[in-house]
Amino acid sequence: MLQIERLAELRPVHQRQAAGLALRRWRAPALAFAWDAEWGVDTSVLESLFRLAAEPAGEQLDTAYGQALAELCAAPLFTSEADPDTVQLVQLEAVGGLLAFGQVLEQPDLDGVERIVGFSSGLATYLDALVDASFYSHPSEEAHREFLANLADRTSGRGYFAARNLVVESACHSALRAIPDSEGLLATATHCQLLSRCDDFGEELVATLRWLRVTGH
Repeated sequence: MLQIERLAELRPVHQRQAAGLALRRWRAPALAFAWDAEWGVDTSVLESLFRLAAEPAGEQLDTAYGQALAELCAAPLFTSEADPDTVQLVQLEAVGGLLAFGQVLEQPDLDGVERIVGFSSGLATYLDALVDASFYSHPSEEAHREFLANLADRTSGRGYFAARNLVVESACHSALRAIPDSEGLLATATHCQLLSRCDDFGEELVATLRWLRVTGH
């Protein structure tokens, strides 16, 4: 609830950026693994969508996003019946997030932004459940436990990935709130820093998805 309240405090242009940064955290997991050939997804189009979603708002960028989204929607994926494994489920959820972002661009509203931010939190919680249910110990189990212990007061009841997502999300929202009203766009240095934090988290997700695929969880 507190995160939703903080999201509501952002100006609309920064809410849009918060949604784009939430998607950015799942860019690496969506692109690190081969896609089912029958789905016909052009990963260069996905790459463009993730990049454009994380950029500051602008008419040209939004038009480019819409064009790339239309190209993605023409893929056979949207007419096929999928029985996804864990990695493919993450890929499909990422596509769902990109589609939701397109809707936010067409009709900006806080509810749409909240759904996208919630998508990141929900997928992180899903991965935590898979890790907890595994017969094998996660390779970074001790580091994860230490991380949670240091943040116990802020992440009560959350697993590692949900907690990490919350920390990165909070950093993004705090940085966006700090931007003066006179500045509608992210400063370059701030933008790069936030992208880096999201990408670092994404690489952790990739490593765990690879581990889950190898172990069979």
